[in-house]
Amino acid sequence: MHELILGGARSGKSRLAERLAAESGLAVTYIATSQALDGEMDARVQQHRARRPAHWALVEEPLQLARVLREQAGEGRCLLVDCLTLWLSNLLMLDDEARLEAEREALLECLAELPGRIILVSNETGLGIVPLGELTRRYVDAAGWLHQALAERCQRVLFTVAGLPMVLKGEPL
Repeated sequence: MHELILGGARSGKSRLAERLAAESGLAVTYIATSQALDGEMDARVQQHRARRPAHWALVEEPLQLARVLREQAGEGRCLLVDCLTLWLSNLLMLDDEARLEAEREALLECLAELPGRIILVSNETGLGIVPLGELTRRYVDAAGWLHQALAERCQRVLFTVAGLPMVLKGEPL
């Protein structure tokens, strides 16, 4: 099963994804897309690390997500990607539209081929006001288009608010 978990900042989406991965009974690989570029982000990374079971495998990949998914996916395995909007930000900061499009298409194309359970976590950023600044607007637009494309391809889509998951598509929890 492929799942997309959306939610705002501190909505409980990562905790939900971690719980679903742990309950799956499968070997779990956590795919982290963040880069600890400053102290605040490093603290967030440490918080996530402390929450995860020590026996989970970890792959850190800020850009080539499709490649890592293809390498790591397998029957009897669960891949948890946290998070897609950080991955998207990493690509946007390269300021290379062709690279962004190539990595996005590679992700969308590979999903149908991936065996095992895939849990994708992403921030829902399109619920507020239209942001100021061209880069921020590009980010919100790109995230929205990515989420729509992934929601079409995933068997289950969840939205979390205040730690409460709502099923938008697929089997109930």
